[in-house]
Formats: sequence, C-alpha cells, structure tokens
Amino acid sequence: PNSISAYKGDLKRYLDFLSNEQSLIDLDDIRQIHIRSFIRYLNDAHLAPVSITRSFSSIRSYHEFLSMEKLVKKNPTQLLDPPKLPKKIPQVLSVIEIEAIINAVDIEDSMGYRDKAVLEVLYSAGLRVSELCQLVVQKDLPDIQMLRVIGKKKKERFVPIGNNAIQVIDNYLKYLRHKLADRSKHDGCLFLSNNGKPLTRMTVYNILKKWTEAAGITKRVYPHILRHSFATHLLDGGANLREVQLMLGHVDISTTQIYTHHDKLFLTSEVQKFHPRW
Repeated sequence: PNSISAYKGDLKRYLDFLSNEQSLIDLDDIRQIHIRSFIRYLNDAHLAPVSITRSFSSIRSYHEFLSMEKLVKKNPTQLLDPPKLPKKIPQVLSVIEIEAIINAVDIEDSMGYRDKAVLEVLYSAGLRVSELCQLVVQKDLPDIQMLRVIGKKKKERFVPIGNNAIQVIDNYLKYLRHKLADRSKHDGCLFLSNNGKPLTRMTVYNILKKWTEAAGITKRVYPHILRHSFATHLLDGGANLREVQLMLGHVDISTTQIYTHHDKLFLTSEVQKFHPRW
C-alpha cells in the first residue's frame, strides 16, 4: 500500500509539472526533454536521490503502460537512462570495535562456537551474507587456507583466510556442528541453525546484533558492515585495489573504489597539516 501510494504521488507530481510548468496537455506531446526537465525540477527541490530514482521508475512504467495500451504513439522513456544515484560512502567499524564484538562471544553460550566462527569469517574474508550461508565444509581448509566461495551469478572464487578464522572454524566443527547436523538433514553447509538447517540472513543479522550489544557498542550494525570494514581496513593498510576487488568478487573495480574514502580523508588531513599553502 505504501509503495502504491508513493507511485500515485510520483505520477501526480509529474503530470502537474507537465501541465503547470510545461503547458503540456496532450500526452503525445511529451518528449525526453520534458522528462529531463522534471528530473532537474526534483533535484532543485532537494528530493532524496532514492525518491528521484523511484519517480523515474514510476514515469517509465506509466509511459510503458500508455504505449502498450496504444494510448500514445511513442514511449519517450524508451531510450532514456535513469538518473544515477550518488555512491554512498559505506559505514565501517574500527578494528577495535570488531575485535570487541568477536571477543564478546561467549563460547559457553549454546551457539557460541558457531557465532564466533560466523563473525570471524564475515570479517576475515569479507563475504556477503548469502555467500556465508552457502559455504560448505572444506576438509582441506587448514592446508590451503582458502575459502571456496560461490558469489553472484554462481561465480566461484577463492578467498584467503587467516589462522584465527581457521582456528575458530575448527573449534566449531569439533565442538558443535555435528550436534546441529544431527537435528536435520543438511546438504553439507558449513554454518547451521539451531534446527540443523543452513543459516538464513536474518539469523546472521541476529548473531551480529546480539554480540554487538554484548560488546557495549551502540552503533547500528548489519552483516554487510563487516564486508565494508574488511575492504576498508585492507586498503587503509596498503593492500592493492585490484587484489581487494578479486577478494570481494566485484566485477567492476569502480565498485571497490568506494572503499578508498578513508585513505583519501587521511591524505587530506596530512596535506592540511603540512602543506605551506593549504
């Protein structure tokens, strides 16, 4: 209902603009230039980028409907690119905050061994939640120290993983996983829920939330923040952008470049401190 109401509002504002600002009455007179003018109008009104993008989607659907029903001769949105959303600088946790969260996990808790391994792997390998939930048990992990990850579009990649993560995975396998596996038929997934089934996104979110609160950290957290932190900390430490791209499984290196923001801020502060003409 909320989305329907939003789309109705988008179309009303669009049609009002065409009528009042562009003096357009006949739908066949609408051209790309009018739609671009409307997008500029929304920008000038300081609408949120997400709202502008949704408005464009509403307009496109509207014109597709008109064209499909033969109510107009042409669809002016057919070759029109959507407005680009600015890339947000991702929120990250500090190394100290992440260590506090992982160290807060109580292995005496019924799911402590699993939860510690989940958090350690998310941060140590920079995985997406969907990738974490699809991990399978790897008997050769201690030898190769690489996680086999199935990413977007079923693309496989291997991500290096350190001794800390390998140790907590080993503890989880040794002390808990076999007990969970006995509770249900499973397909070899590494991380299992209380009932022996593969973890869900919501379970992973709840794990992170639980131990973040236990660590006394009040920031709003979500599993992807550990992936953001993984990439940012690597680049801040001097890692090669291309290598981080491969570890994250990004197709386009520009997606990885959003994680260089902290380094840029550091460089700016250094120039401010030491440049004689700043």
